Amino acid sequence: MTSSGELPINGNGDVVLVRQEVRAAALEAGLSLVDQTKIVTAASELARNALVYAGGGRVRIEIVRNGVRAGLRLTFSDDGPGIPDIEQALVDGWTTGNGLGLGLSGSRRLVDEFDLRSAPGEGTLITVTKWAR
Repeated sequence: MTSSGELPINGNGDVVLVRQEVRAAALEAGLSLVDQTKIVTAASELARNALVYAGGGRVRIEIVRNGVRAGLRLTFSDDGPGIPDIEQALVDGWTTGNGLGLGLSGSRRLVDEFDLRSAPGEGTLITVTKWAR
């Protein structure tokens, strides 16, 4: 790891700030423009989910290295109600809200590594990583 930082997600302005900080970190990590766009889109979806479904949360942004390869790892966490059925939550079109049901499944497709841990009453922890090519 070469650099990291944590940001709160408590309102719409924080979602915008997360997008800006992730874009800057993706550029610093050497991600291509296409991969920058993918990780920023995933970050936006996951930050919005934390805000809408958990009332807020936080994201840790880390530039990571795996040998000579650099990447960007984002860890979203919240203390919300948790996800009772993770498998169902990752199905395209499934939602408990008013959205399209593509936030989690879409984010998973946009990144190279995706890990979701959650249980009812225990909040949610989602870690995603995008590697420079």
